Amino acid sequence: MTRGPASPGPVRLTLPGRSLVLLAGVPGAGKSTLLAGLPAGPDVALLDSQTHRDALARRLPAGTPYRRYRLLVHLLHRLAIVRAAALGPSVVLVHLPATSVACRQMVALLAALTGRSAHLVWLDVEAADALQGQAARGRVVPSASFAAHAGRAAGLAESFRAHGPPPGWSDVTVLDRAGARLGLGLDVSTGPRDVPATRQVGS
Repeated sequence: MTRGPASPGPVRLTLPGRSLVLLAGVPGAGKSTLLAGLPAGPDVALLDSQTHRDALARRLPAGTPYRRYRLLVHLLHRLAIVRAAALGPSVVLVHLPATSVACRQMVALLAALTGRSAHLVWLDVEAADALQGQAARGRVVPSASFAAHAGRAAGLAESFRAHGPPPGWSDVTVLDRAGARLGLGLDVSTGPRDVPATRQVGS
């Protein structure tokens, strides 16, 4: 399924009841912006590591460098993901770069272990655009770390388009900048799903 950048309305994700959605892409791709555009509710949990970062920053002395508590933020975020997948509502949306195969496999395994279908949304954004996104949000990833993410992400969108979702994933939606600007919407249904395993949204 392909929609042009002028298509009206948000990109709709059709989910069959208990689902775990991974919103992935290099740092600065726009994952937090997409997640923020989705309303949380009794049937939807939205998990962004920024929540833990903000909470810790309020408790720590003013000016504490993020690098001092980055690992704790990551740990708390991952614990929240496991808890939500096991005990949370019907739909759990997870924000992670997930540029590594191992990370994506772990999320898919978590979905399977908790009785959820796994759905991957990949933001296909050029490295230069992602760096601009980091600067705009005021949170810049160390250059070595970003280079590693960008290296692992290179060619992933093309692979998803050519070969479909990786093992363990029900489907994959590839969003470019134009597609991401449309936003996301969720349609939760227990009926048959008329959604292709792989779709490109955007120009």
